[in-house]
Amino acid sequence: MGEFINLADVPKVKIYTGEEIPGVGMGTFGSDRFGSEEVSNAVAGAIRCGYQMFDCAACYGNEKEIGEVFKTAFDEGVVERKDLYITTKVWNDMHERVEESCRKSIADLQCDYIDLFFIHWPFPNYHAPGCDGDARNPESKPFSVEEFMNTYRQCEDLVKKGLIRHIGISNMTIPKMEAVLPLMEIMPVACELEMHVSFQQQELFDYLKAHNIAPIGYMPLGSPQRPERDIFPDDVADLEMPEMKKIAKAHGVHPALIALKWAQQRGQIPIPFSVKERNYVSNLKCLTEDPLTEEEMAEIATLEKNNRLVKGQVFLWEGAKDWHDLWDEDGVIVTL
Repeated sequence: MGEFINLADVPKVKIYTGEEIPGVGMGTFGSDRFGSEEVSNAVAGAIRCGYQMFDCAACYGNEKEIGEVFKTAFDEGVVERKDLYITTKVWNDMHERVEESCRKSIADLQCDYIDLFFIHWPFPNYHAPGCDGDARNPESKPFSVEEFMNTYRQCEDLVKKGLIRHIGISNMTIPKMEAVLPLMEIMPVACELEMHVSFQQQELFDYLKAHNIAPIGYMPLGSPQRPERDIFPDDVADLEMPEMKKIAKAHGVHPALIALKWAQQRGQIPIPFSVKERNYVSNLKCLTEDPLTEEEMAEIATLEKNNRLVKGQVFLWEGAKDWHDLWDEDGVIVTL
């Protein structure tokens, strides 16, 4: 067994309910580069080194294997269920059958209930797992307040039934949230979105903070191992930036750890992914020691490049111009 990180030293984040949740999590999206066994083995090691939050999703195709890891950890007394904060998501093809999706994830993850249940994307535009970037579904449609709220109401029912504790939203924009937040009975505790050094989304980050919604940042390292369909020639490599290398050298660590320190100190919950023990241990440990200075935080704030890596082009509908239509960049929800 590897190094165990003292849980008292791991950052926590207070959500609007007053409860504290882990301030860092482990992603479980293996992209098209890592199989279910590799990911679940990493989860097993991560539990034993001190991770408490695990970011899962039905469409990642590995919840059954991760569930076996959770069950073993519970059976062996490594952790109790209450010690973990397990998140998962309803995929686009299940927006009309949210409870069915949730119950299947609970069964696969063998966890009795879900701590935080996300609507993975704010529209039901489905694409097949592993499809290439040119794939399009002719049934895809732009965002609909009515459709989204129908899905969200089902999530609210899951809270009332005790199947989930908290609701999350994901891949949202300010215009979309402005349209739906006033309609909600139970507010979301978190929003999961792409956030990293070269894509800081400051306006959206500030909006979430102002509405007491915790930002959970996926791809906090700029995801050098993201799917091939999400790699474009003009993408920026966060960890190769000279400024990041300079700060990393000053701390005697890899630039990846500087990216995580920045994310956590900024006030978001990073969910890095790695199947290598030395990496996932150092990802957690770095947030318990040697913080960045105010000057270093300010320097990293200047590295914003509007470098969106997950463009979402596979979700486009007929009549959309390009992937920019998914993100309401002019401040208005893009429709047909």
